[in-house]
Amino acid sequence: MPRKAKAAANATEVATAATGVQYWLLKTEPGEWSWSDQAGAQGGVAPWDGVRNHQAMKYLRAMRAGDRCLFYHSGAGAASRRVVGVVEVARTWYEGEGDGKGKESAAAGGAVDVRAVGEFRNPVPLGEIKKAAGEVEGMKEFALLRQPRLSVMPVPAKVWDWICDAGGGFVQDGEAEEQYA
Repeated sequence: MPRKAKAAANATEVATAATGVQYWLLKTEPGEWSWSDQAGAQGGVAPWDGVRNHQAMKYLRAMRAGDRCLFYHSGAGAASRRVVGVVEVARTWYEGEGDGKGKESAAAGGAVDVRAVGEFRNPVPLGEIKKAAGEVEGMKEFALLRQPRLSVMPVPAKVWDWICDAGGGFVQDGEAEEQYA
């Protein structure tokens, strides 16, 4: 186990070294919270909450304002598992304000607020990411492939670049392609 934790920490350090920005991946079931929901939130900003796994919560706590995150749709069918866009951290970790009952229980553990940056021109399926594991530096160690049930994870910088390239860049509200780093 310590080996996996160390690999994740190194992935974050690598991503931070060149730009000062950390890269992450946030997984969500599209039926619970989709890209459309995120983009349609007021100002594109919404809390990322409901995380129960201790390792994933540790990663949420490590996020800084301006960090970039891949927005990943998980799901039952292989076709639905794909990276669809990019969000950035707008507000760092804060304790939940719910009472632990009903709908508010998701926020009771804490959250970060994320802002929609842009939707990929071409969503990047998990199958393509798996195929690139032997070709892209850091992809074999990427938590999405090693710990597929983890809902929040660091993304190595070279993996981030490859996914953004595979996604064809992203657009926001029909504007021209944005820079992704």
